Amino acid sequence: MVVKRKRENKLGFHIVFLTIFGVAMGFLEAAVVVYLRELYYPAGFTFPLTLMAIETLSIEYLREIATMVMLFFIGIIAGRNFPERLSYFLFSFGIWDIFYYVWLKVLLNWPPSLFTWDILFLIPVAWVGPVLAPIICSVTMILISGCVLHFQKKGYLVRINIYEWMLLIMGALIIFSTFVWDYSRIIIQHDFIARFWTLRADPDFQEIVAHYIPISYNWHLFALGEVLILLSLVLFCRRMKR
Repeated sequence: MVVKRKRENKLGFHIVFLTIFGVAMGFLEAAVVVYLRELYYPAGFTFPLTLMAIETLSIEYLREIATMVMLFFIGIIAGRNFPERLSYFLFSFGIWDIFYYVWLKVLLNWPPSLFTWDILFLIPVAWVGPVLAPIICSVTMILISGCVLHFQKKGYLVRINIYEWMLLIMGALIIFSTFVWDYSRIIIQHDFIARFWTLRADPDFQEIVAHYIPISYNWHLFALGEVLILLSLVLFCRRMKR
């Protein structure tokens, strides 16, 4: 009983501290974006994208990698085993991403709507989509982490089986495809595949990007990915309860 209580207390501390970390990291990310928009979008962020200098774009790539490294290692530090580490990573990621948009709303009163388009990530190509889509993903990540940590707290031997992993990965890949769909289509349709690794310095590609405005988001495909992920979570929870 004492061990169980200590485990629950430790879990509670981790959740509180990781929430504070995610909120603070969200503010840091939002502050950087405020500065970038002052430089590149003084009239307010909108598509088409303003082209960055190669040096600045390289720094942005490294900043995004550094962000993922920070979230990855905070999960490793907080967790005792793989399920806990994965859960803490997903929880921190979800809190960070949600509060990134919360802070942007506070600092810039942006986005005007949850359906406003945003550039989400740059690696390996630009990810774009309505703000609502990454927020739904973040809520899903927090839900997954909560379920895993719930069973960990109860002392269950938490394992995700092969079928649950398959559904989870398939769903994640489908959602990923909806984010990179637009710019991947540009690369394929205009035969830039052979020049993929030099695209950021390719004048033809930059010319197309400088005039491209995304119009529609594939919500049906996104919903399919979400359903697969949630199905994986339901199967996991039912199996753990048994």
